[in-house]
Amino acid sequence: MDGAAMSRVTRFGVSVPSELLREFDEFIRQMGFKDRSKAIQVAMRNLISDYKWMQEVPGESAGAIILLFDHTVSGLEDAITHVQHHYTDVISSTMHIHLDEQNCLEIVALRGDSKRIRELAKEFAKIRGIKQIRVTVVSVL
Repeated sequence: MDGAAMSRVTRFGVSVPSELLREFDEFIRQMGFKDRSKAIQVAMRNLISDYKWMQEVPGESAGAIILLFDHTVSGLEDAITHVQHHYTDVISSTMHIHLDEQNCLEIVALRGDSKRIRELAKEFAKIRGIKQIRVTVVSVL
């Protein structure tokens, strides 16, 4: 992007849970960001960078998808399991961790075709109720 394009700024509103905003503001303070806008810009760039990287990984990959979710959401665990059963060709194993009375962490270990791993990540992203998804993959040479 040229300098003129980078200097244009668009304001937009975002609705977030109040607890998430409180945590984000604390993160901003601890990391030394001058304001929310700068921190959101960094987060957006990181998210876009991760997505672009994942789109470009060719061949076979290995890694993990980490899901954070509220197990009290009706049908959520069944939806996660249902998706997993359609991707047994790339899922090596899973680990389910109870973080507290409400939250669970699911770690899905992966190895296989990069395209299938991307498809799996997209299917998880469609599931309503998952709080956070982190995909980490490396190319298998």
